[in-house]
Amino acid sequence: MDALSDVLKSVRLEGAVYLNAEFTAPWCIRGECGLASVRERLAGAEHVAFFHFLTEGKCKVRLIDGAEELHAAAGDLLLFPQEGKHLMGSDLHLAPLEADGMASAIDSIDADHLFRMRHGGDGAVTRFVCGYLAFSRSVSRPLLEALPRLVHIPLGGASAPIRELLQLGVRESSAARPGGASILAKAAELLFVEALRRYAETLPPEGKGWLAGARDAHVGRALALMHAEPGKAWTVDELARAAAISRSALADRFTALVGEPPMQYLMRWRLALAAQALRSGEEAISRIAARSGYDSEAAFTRAFKREFGMPPSAWKKHKGNQSIQA
Repeated sequence: MDALSDVLKSVRLEGAVYLNAEFTAPWCIRGECGLASVRERLAGAEHVAFFHFLTEGKCKVRLIDGAEELHAAAGDLLLFPQEGKHLMGSDLHLAPLEADGMASAIDSIDADHLFRMRHGGDGAVTRFVCGYLAFSRSVSRPLLEALPRLVHIPLGGASAPIRELLQLGVRESSAARPGGASILAKAAELLFVEALRRYAETLPPEGKGWLAGARDAHVGRALALMHAEPGKAWTVDELARAAAISRSALADRFTALVGEPPMQYLMRWRLALAAQALRSGEEAISRIAARSGYDSEAAFTRAFKREFGMPPSAWKKHKGNQSIQA
C-alpha cells in the first residue's frame, strides 16, 4: 500500500452533514460554520471543515480577507479545511446572504427526503452539495496544517462517483436513520481522502510540508511506520533501515520536508493520540502516559502541557464540554 494511504489510516473523521443547494443568478453567500442544525448534529466536534461540490453551473469564490478570486464549474470540489469563511456567488460584489439567513434558506425537504437550500434571482442556476466534516483537531493536525485555507480541486472523471457518494450523504443527513452517523463519517473520509490525493498530485516536486513528505518514497515510508505503530520504541536508525536510506539522509530529508525531526514528529503524534484518548474519557491518564512512551505520569503531563497548553486532566475536562469551532 502507498505511504499516503498508510498514514491516512490513522486519521478518522468524526461525522458529517450534507445538503443540496440551488442558487440562481444573481446571488452571493457568505459561507461559514453557522447553521444551527449543523451545530446540533456535530455537537462536541473539535474542528469542522466546510466544502462545496458543484454539480451544475458555475460560480466565483474567494476567502473573505480579499484573497484571489477563483472560478469553479460543475465537477469541482471546494474544500475549506482550516477557516471556512468565504464568499461564493455569481457576483461577489453583491451583499451576501449571511450564515443566519442560510438556515432560513432551507426551504423544504423534497420527495426523496433531501434537505434543499434555495436562494437568488431568476437567472442561471448553480447547484451543489455542501456540507461539514468534523475532525479530531489533535489527530488531524498534520493534515490540516499541510493544506491551504481554500483547496480548489477539479475532479474530472472522478466527479460522477463523488456526486453519488455525496447524494448518499445528503439522504443520510436528512433521514437520521440508525447507523446513519457511521455512513456519514465513512463517506466524509472517502471525500477527504480523494481531495487530499488530488491535491497532493498538484504539488510541485520541490514542495514542502506533510503531504510532500508523505509523497516522498523514503520519508513517506518512515511516516507510515510511525503512524502504523506509534507505540513502538522507534529510533531513527530503525526507520532509516526500513525506508532503505541512511540515518543522516533520512533525518535531513524528513526535517526538510515535514518541518521537524523524525523523533520530534513521533512525540507530537503520540501526544495527539493521547489527546484523543483523553477526550473519550475511558482510560486512566497513567495508562495513556505509558502507552505514549513516558516512564511517568509527571513526565507525560509536562510534555502534554507544552504541546496543548494545559495538563491532561484539564484537557480531559475541557474537551468534554467543547463545542464546534470554525
